[in-house]
Amino acid sequence: MRLLLVEDDRMIGDSLRNALRQAGFAVDLVRDGRAAESTLASERFDLVLLDLGLPQRDGMDVLRATRARGDRTPVIVLTARDTLTARVRGLDAGADDYIVKPFELDELLARIRAVVRRQAGRAETTLAVGEVTLDTATRQVTLAGAPVALSAREYAVLEALMLRPGAILSRAQLEDRLYGWGEELESNAITVYVHQLRRKLGERFIHTVRGVGYYVGVPGAGSA
Repeated sequence: MRLLLVEDDRMIGDSLRNALRQAGFAVDLVRDGRAAESTLASERFDLVLLDLGLPQRDGMDVLRATRARGDRTPVIVLTARDTLTARVRGLDAGADDYIVKPFELDELLARIRAVVRRQAGRAETTLAVGEVTLDTATRQVTLAGAPVALSAREYAVLEALMLRPGAILSRAQLEDRLYGWGEELESNAITVYVHQLRRKLGERFIHTVRGVGYYVGVPGAGSA
C-alpha cells in the first residue's frame, strides 16, 4: 500500500516514514503544501497522511483543493490543532479521519486500516479468496487454516491482489503500491514475489494474464 506523508517537521517526517516502511507500507514524503498539491495531482496513492501547519500552502487548503477536483483518495489529518472547531473543520473539508499529535504508532496503523476498509466498503479485517485468508490487522496469512510465513514484500503483493479479487493488476500497478521514491527496484521483482507466493499458496492461486498482469479469484469480480 502506497502512502503520501505530508509533514514539514524533518525529525517527525523522517521517523514516521521509517516506522511506516517497517510496518510494510511504501511511503513518499513531501514537506510543504504546494509540493503536496502537485504530487497528488500527478501521482496515485492509496492514502494521504496530511499535516495542516505547512509552509507554502496550509494543509486545510490542500485538502479542500484535493476534494474540489474530485480526488477521493482517503486522507487522515495528523496535526497539533486540537480544538473542537479545528477537528470539525477538517472533517467537514473532506478528511476521513483526524488525529491530534502526539499519537501512538499502533493507533495510527489501526486508523489507516479502518479508513482503507471503509473506502473499500468492508467492515471486517479478514480477506478471503478460496482457501487463503489474510487478516489486515494482524498481517497473518493462512492456507486452509494453516499459517503461512511471508516476507513484507510478499505480503504487500498478496494484499494488493486480495483487496481487489478478480481485478487484473499490472506489474506497474503492483510496483506503485510497493515502492516509494528512491527505493531500489529490480526489474523482475514482482515476478519473483509472485513466484514465491505461488510456491507457498499453490501454483494456481495467482493467475497470469500474459502481457497484462495478475489476479486472484474470479475474473471481473473486482476493480483495478
